[in-house]
Amino acid sequence: MTKNLHPDCPHPGCFFCVTKESNPSKRRASILKFFEELPSQDDDGQVLPISGLWNTAMAHPNDPEFINLGIFECMAALIWKGLRNTHWISHDQNIYIPYYAAHIIGTYTMNLEEFAKIAVHSGVIPPLVELLRGRLTWVEQRVAVRALGHLATYPSTFSAVANHTEILDLSIQLALSSLEIVYTHFCQFVDKRPTYHCDLLTRGIGGEEMESRKAEEWASQLQCWSLQLINCFALNSEFLSDICIPELLVKLPGMWGGLVNENSPAGIGLLRTICQRKLGRAAVASCPDIIDALSSIARSSDDWQYMAIECLLSLLQDPISCYKVVDKVAPALIDLTDISTLGDHKRLGDFICSVLQECVQSQDTKSNSISSATKEQIMDLLGSKQKLKSERNMQKEDYRIKQAAALVVKLEGNSLFSSGNIERAASKYSEALALCPMRCKKERVVLYSNRAQCHLLLQQPLAAISDATRALSLHNPPNRHVKSLWRRAQAYDMLGLSKESLLDAILFVNECSQSNKSELPSRQNKVPRYAERLVKKQLHAAWLFREAAIKHGGIHREGNGDVYGQPGDDSEWETASESDIGNDDGRGQAVEDEDDDRCNSESKSDKAQKGKYERASVKDNNHGYDVMLAEGDA
Repeated sequence: MTKNLHPDCPHPGCFFCVTKESNPSKRRASILKFFEELPSQDDDGQVLPISGLWNTAMAHPNDPEFINLGIFECMAALIWKGLRNTHWISHDQNIYIPYYAAHIIGTYTMNLEEFAKIAVHSGVIPPLVELLRGRLTWVEQRVAVRALGHLATYPSTFSAVANHTEILDLSIQLALSSLEIVYTHFCQFVDKRPTYHCDLLTRGIGGEEMESRKAEEWASQLQCWSLQLINCFALNSEFLSDICIPELLVKLPGMWGGLVNENSPAGIGLLRTICQRKLGRAAVASCPDIIDALSSIARSSDDWQYMAIECLLSLLQDPISCYKVVDKVAPALIDLTDISTLGDHKRLGDFICSVLQECVQSQDTKSNSISSATKEQIMDLLGSKQKLKSERNMQKEDYRIKQAAALVVKLEGNSLFSSGNIERAASKYSEALALCPMRCKKERVVLYSNRAQCHLLLQQPLAAISDATRALSLHNPPNRHVKSLWRRAQAYDMLGLSKESLLDAILFVNECSQSNKSELPSRQNKVPRYAERLVKKQLHAAWLFREAAIKHGGIHREGNGDVYGQPGDDSEWETASESDIGNDDGRGQAVEDEDDDRCNSESKSDKAQKGKYERASVKDNNHGYDVMLAEGDA
């Protein structure tokens, strides 16, 4: 037993006293002795020094002192002791020790490869694998998969992890079942929650509600860390055949980790890795449900939008998978071709165009071909891009004439919309888009957004999503045009895509609440009640434990609806007129003009622009403007 260096302390060999030793050599020797002796001791109070080590590791994960003195051997031995000695682990507070020990291993190996190599040499993998198997509970599984994920990240230690062949299979099963495990073992029956789980989740602070919220967070982390471990295997082609199983692949787009893990790549990140390999692309391309899900995520405000886009582009650039997916993928990507920058991705829209163009150009040399409808869409896209280039040489007066002509038609569309003629209004907005110069991005944003509103009223959610996405792609910055966010959120809700609707609605709420632009009336800076109701509804529908609760008969009611997204009194927000964000009861104008739109910079009134157009149309009969004006007058 290490001699107590502080006579006032009643605990022999106290770790906290050992660390206060001022003599460096004695301190080192004492800590080394402490790590060697701790696993063989059966004294009470052992959880205190382990908890202290955990705090130290969290605060200083790159400090090599304890690494070089045997902390990894000590933690591995403590995990083994907890697994083998049921009497010891059930005594005092020893039940906490395997959790803290695995957490310490993961924390010290998350940043430095050198530490990871020492950990592997110290024998930490076998006891972590036992925890991963579920020898204790899901709480210990969470920190075990985290630690193994860090060890698998480094090239020098991956092979040691991969040599345990069951790790990949265990991590796949955990990714698929983690939410159900946490729900059934912790959330479903409040009175059966293990005390030490509650203490670990909330640090002893908070009641049932706090415990439930933390359980959702930890469950999503358990799933995300499982996916991260699988991702390490996916980077090696030899393991792809074991990963590319339909049972897992079809679930990956929905493994988004909740809102508390915005930095995790989740299932989309794993799909992106899979799509980097020929075998992976073939497996993904063979599952239409995955392609549909990736297309929805690509056209959303998801944090992983760019990852979904990369997956789709990888599939199109593969000559084998391209013609399996192009008819499903092309419409989604076409809507995104006006994005200039998305995160770190520069000229993203131009790259999408080049990939689609290559698909069309290469079809004659392949036995398979894209459909005529898809080819026509791509050719129209390429024609619009060529039109944008030609506009650079357009005379300023011609440019203004076209701009004014589009404005007149748009005003006609607004009038038709106000009178209830939605189909003709949509047609007018399409006509205005054909006239409007490609460089008039702000005007085109409004036209697309207005036409999206028409599609909503006509019960055409896919068309509404397409137009709203085009407006959001044109807007600067992307995905920030308020009314388009709201319209796309409604369209996604019509299709039952709760997550996509939720993310758009949350971003809409954020844009409303954070706006401090002087041109906005003060009433527009408030979050509309109908938006709050939609967010609440979709939070219920996208609840992390929804599938597990349905499977196991769990019901959690609140108000007139339940967590499964069954509607309560949501009739108000469903009305299309709620696109007017300034009217808190959702009953305002349904379409917008450039001069009252947030992204507009024009100073002239619609009336003045219309008059200018009427004068210009007399001078330019070759463009057919006079015919269009006559139809409008009629």
